[in-house]
Amino acid sequence: MSVVDEQTTQPCPECGAEMRMDPRFTTWCTECDWNVDPDAPEEGSGRFEKARRARAHRDGERLHTRMGDAESAGGGGRLSLILVHAIACAVHAVTVVLTAVAAWCVVRGWGGLGVLLGLVLLLLAWTLRPRLSRLPQGGHVLGRDDAPALYDVIDEVADVAGTRGVDLVVVDAEINASVTSCGLRGRRVLTLGLPLWEMLGSQQRIALLGHELGHFSNGDTRRGLVVGTAYHSLLTWRYYLAPTADPTPVEMVVNLVYLVPRLLIRAVLLTLDRLTSGVHRRGEYLADSFAGRAGSTEAAADLMDKLLVAESAATTMRREANRPRAGRRRPGTATEGADNLWAVLAADVESIPDHEYERRRRVGAARGHCVDSSHPPTHLRRERLLAAAPVPAAVVMSDESERRISGELAGVRRLVAEGILRDGIDG
Repeated sequence: MSVVDEQTTQPCPECGAEMRMDPRFTTWCTECDWNVDPDAPEEGSGRFEKARRARAHRDGERLHTRMGDAESAGGGGRLSLILVHAIACAVHAVTVVLTAVAAWCVVRGWGGLGVLLGLVLLLLAWTLRPRLSRLPQGGHVLGRDDAPALYDVIDEVADVAGTRGVDLVVVDAEINASVTSCGLRGRRVLTLGLPLWEMLGSQQRIALLGHELGHFSNGDTRRGLVVGTAYHSLLTWRYYLAPTADPTPVEMVVNLVYLVPRLLIRAVLLTLDRLTSGVHRRGEYLADSFAGRAGSTEAAADLMDKLLVAESAATTMRREANRPRAGRRRPGTATEGADNLWAVLAADVESIPDHEYERRRRVGAARGHCVDSSHPPTHLRRERLLAAAPVPAAVVMSDESERRISGELAGVRRLVAEGILRDGIDG
């Protein structure tokens, strides 16, 4: 008897309504929401994080409503971009001035004291310098010659998003996907988490590519060189100026001296975070619209559902990784286990019942914007996709393309699976 066949029912202890039970998932009541979110996370501490969550909760629903008006969303976004880049340039200007002062102290000398002071300031300026993004570590890099069919599909989706394709694809073991620009040349890199890719159907994969490439069209500020590096500099300043806990008398004086610059840095960080997080959340909604255009509205909404059950996919992979330790490895060699992992993952995700998807949506509605202040809740993203007029797929994954891409990823699929079975996954 399968796990799905073992589903039973029982009355809700709160309202008496019939509840469907599946041993793999939380038992909850669809009528009164009893036990809908038994693992609600604790909120992080710290005034900065609390202020960030409060602002995200206050602004999130309002942004969701406004996104129906493209002109309203676009106008606010342009003004925010101007202010964000002005603040970022001011932050970098401070680093430049600090470097100049350090060089001047070294040149002046002042009997060696100037040299010492200058070297200290130069070291400080070095830690505050803008850092270019690097190629993501821990993944498998595929160039165009390694996966021409995959790049062809990416280029086709990029045309729909009104941008160009990527220069490199990195495949890793995360249940995620992302884009970034690396180095002075700004090479575009798409990172594909293979577990997420394997969870999706053909059109959902197109929708995923549409979403990620849509970020390049939107000009997401936190992915940009100027703003992203300024944000890092501010966080470094905050670390240096943080007050000492349980201070000695001398440290109390230092804490007092640092008070004004610390408050200034905090104010700038909150301002920059408010402006960029608003643009970032807006960018997520706009990227979702590209997902719908590329893969179809239905596929993009289905993608949102698959993101909701990412935790279940992680549980499946942890279970498969732990089989050898528990003496429950399926018959066959380790290589056969690696080959089988993706089939097991796809089957487990496919068997997730509808009421578990609904529970995840209600959990998202209950938690709102408080868990992740920079992304809109997934259930709101799904609602917005379904509220708009449905659009067909601009890019359709043909059986031939799917077969070729599967062949191109075959070697990486085995390597990533072996890594998961050997090392497990985080979380």
